[in-house]
Order: sequence, then structure tokens, then C-alpha cells
Amino acid sequence: MTSILFEIKNSIAFITLNRPEKYNAFNREMALLLQEKLDECEKNISVRCVLITGAGKAFCAGQDLSEVVDPNGPGMEKILSEHYNPVVRKIRNLNKPVLSAVNGVAAGAGANIALCCDVVIASGHASFIQAFSKIGLIPDSGGTYFLPRLIGFQKASAFMMLGDKIPAIEAERIGLIYKYFPEETFLSEAEKIAITLSQLPTKGLAFTKRALNKSLDQSLEQQLQTEDSFQRIASATNDFSEGVSAFLEKRTPNFKGD
Repeated sequence: MTSILFEIKNSIAFITLNRPEKYNAFNREMALLLQEKLDECEKNISVRCVLITGAGKAFCAGQDLSEVVDPNGPGMEKILSEHYNPVVRKIRNLNKPVLSAVNGVAAGAGANIALCCDVVIASGHASFIQAFSKIGLIPDSGGTYFLPRLIGFQKASAFMMLGDKIPAIEAERIGLIYKYFPEETFLSEAEKIAITLSQLPTKGLAFTKRALNKSLDQSLEQQLQTEDSFQRIASATNDFSEGVSAFLEKRTPNFKGD
């Protein structure tokens, strides 16, 4: 059984973390395979949106600790430098929108990988846990970077230190995620959002993503220059011409991602 399920349908790449018996906890095989599939999404011009979710009851329980304590395992240094950090970089640098559809518990690295995606939605049964303090570790996979920016320093610090479980409804309320949906409509709503993203101007979304990445450590003046640079490129795309024409002609635009 492969640890990552992968399917491309209607310009959407569906990536499913698939170790349900381990609550989709990461081992080396799954981490490397996820990187491989993210690279494939970048290269495949037919893919215009990526949706990441989990099989079974959980989204991802973080690291499979049996691999950490295995004397023949990769060790913590490799787990960070070769597993999680490359996954976060690939998601943030992917020139296509990445939607995380959190179907159940997202803990530790599993939570932080979900939260680094462009749009995060959750099932009503989902929850987010910064579980690191329970075993004497610090949040990794970009957690100390993204969480304070999503919900503020104080809440991020408290959640990291106390390891509180944050239900989906609370996660939406505090701005940790975009939206949560009841269990019975979650999958259909996730696919609707993915379809919407896949039908939007792909290059424009990529430039938006790159501008947001830069905004995390730039001054206002630097960010204005970044917007100017990306806007010039975006305004020269065929999708911009199509969007303007469709607006003036009062019709639905047909974006092709070029």
C-alpha cells in the first residue's frame, strides 16, 4: 500500500496522506513521496490546483515516533532537513494554489504543514494541536514562523506551550483557517473550492502567492515595489486580457493559465 495516493482530475491534483492505521503520521517514505508528488504538480502544466487531505479519521498526526527512536532510522537532523523543511518550501514555492482539506486531527508537523498551505479548510470533526511541548520538542515545519503571523504572538505562544487542542470551529474564529464545514458537506465543499481555484488565472494566483511570501519579511516600501513588479508581469498575461474582455462583455471568463 502506497503511503501517498495521487490522482489528477479536472486540473486538480488530489494528494492523500495514506497511512490511516498510523493516523497518517509521517515516516521517511511518506515524506519523500510527498515531495516527489509536489514536484510533479509543479512540472505538470495540466495541474492548476493541488488539494492535500488525509485518509481515514486523521489528517496527519505528525511524525511517526517509532522512526525517531529507531537506532537505524534517519535521526532528527535528517527528519527536519530532508523531510519537513523541503515539504514546506515546496508548498510555499509551488506556482499553483495548494488547498489543505483537514479531515481530522492535525497534530505537530501535520498541523504546521496544513497551515502553511494557501487555503486551509477543515471538517467539523477536525482539530489542530501543537503537540511538541508534550515530548520536550519545539514546533517545527514552519510552526514558529506561520502561527504568530496567523493568530498573533500571544495565542501562538500559548498554544505551542500548553498544547491545547483547537477545534475546527475555534480555528476559524481566531483566523487559523479559512473555513470549517460540517462533516457531511466537507468533501463536496473542499472540491468546490479546489475547482474554483483551478478555474482562476493560474499565473495571477502564483504572483499573489509569491508576493505574500515576500510580505512576511519586507518593509512597506519593499512590498510596494514587489507589487509593482508582479503587477507589470500579470498585466501582460493572456488571462488578464481575457478577464478584462469578459468583464466588459458581461460574460464568464475562460482562463487558461497563461
